[in-house]
Amino acid sequence: MTPRTPPGQTRERIFRFVRDRLLEGRPPTLREVQSAFDFKAVESARAHLAELVSEGRLIKDGNKARGYRLPDQANVVPPLQVPLLGSVPAGPLNLAIEEVESYLPVWPRFHGCELFALRIDGDSMRDAGIMHGDIVIVRKQATADPGDIVVALIGDEATVKTLYREGRRIELRPQNPEYTPIVPNPEELVLLGKVIEVRRHLDEDTPPLLRSIPGGRTTS
Repeated sequence: MTPRTPPGQTRERIFRFVRDRLLEGRPPTLREVQSAFDFKAVESARAHLAELVSEGRLIKDGNKARGYRLPDQANVVPPLQVPLLGSVPAGPLNLAIEEVESYLPVWPRFHGCELFALRIDGDSMRDAGIMHGDIVIVRKQATADPGDIVVALIGDEATVKTLYREGRRIELRPQNPEYTPIVPNPEELVLLGKVIEVRRHLDEDTPPLLRSIPGGRTTS
């Protein structure tokens, strides 16, 4: 028999879920909280939210279906809306795709940075925890340090790899032993940016905006 999660841990998870939805501008309903945590009855969700209100961590505005807010939400900087520009290979090089599919929320700590997102096509970065179908958030920059995971453009083709330098020699190394490093001509190499976050979609039927993982793995 699987042991039950202590109520305090469940409540903390619910708070984080509600907080992240509020920061994205999508207050959840009781039914959505019930569904997210697989409660058999909506009253279980209501009870946890009532406790969070009594603790002062949430505020309830009347009887509105989406009436919860954070106590200091008026002072919260809204998340950035980052364009998802299509796919980039983590495997054999292919043509870069720059068509905006949608926009993803990224936390305010990246305000002031120029960001874009790409969907990963391939498994050459598997051992770095970047899988086929993942989305990487990229900070646009023209330079990077050895060991950084970068999006690099070689001619008209883009790839995601780990950057290494040995003198003037540059290597773009995969993180999967089935692939070989790329050694580009430095004059043909353009660094588009550094990968700072990875997001994984567990439900392919969920729209991209709803699939972001709060506190997802960050590589910066």
